[in-house]
Amino acid sequence: MRTRSLAIAAIATAAVAISAAHAAISLGEAAGRYTISQAGSNIRFSIGKAGGGSLAGAFAHFSGNIRIDRGDAGHSEVDITIFPASVTTGEQRIDAFLRSDAVFDAANSPEIRFRSDSVRRTGDTSALITGSLTARGRTMPEKFVAELKSSGAGGIQFHVTGKVLRSRYGMDVGTPLYSNVVDFDMMLAGRRG
Repeated sequence: MRTRSLAIAAIATAAVAISAAHAAISLGEAAGRYTISQAGSNIRFSIGKAGGGSLAGAFAHFSGNIRIDRGDAGHSEVDITIFPASVTTGEQRIDAFLRSDAVFDAANSPEIRFRSDSVRRTGDTSALITGSLTARGRTMPEKFVAELKSSGAGGIQFHVTGKVLRSRYGMDVGTPLYSNVVDFDMMLAGRRG
């Protein structure tokens, strides 16, 4: 009886492994042009605080395009625009402060833009994206890591992470009480077309 149970467990494990292997999607298979959709996407950030905890928030409005080159991931492109007036932390007072000229200066700098300069494949479904981030009139090189999470039915979804030093963009108010490092954690869903 025990031998039969072990055999069934081994067959079930093999079936799951085979299904996972067939379900794995490569960047090459996801090749194409995609428009980032608000549905299924989010751009979240957090900034650590001295003594523990963090300030966390998200941007409600953003747009962009992703182009994945079938033959060479290095020729792929990412272009994302974030609208800082849409920042939300769940506290109106903090949201207003972040939109003010002390941080994003959303009235005079209504867009934060990232445009890739290079995409380097790091695995079947992952890439390191290097590019130029422009905020408050300052443009600096930044890096983000992208992992393809799903592809099919005319859409894709990437999990993207990265760290940005806010002082490089004139947003260092509150340091050292609040960290200079902004951690980004994004899910970007795109529709083909």
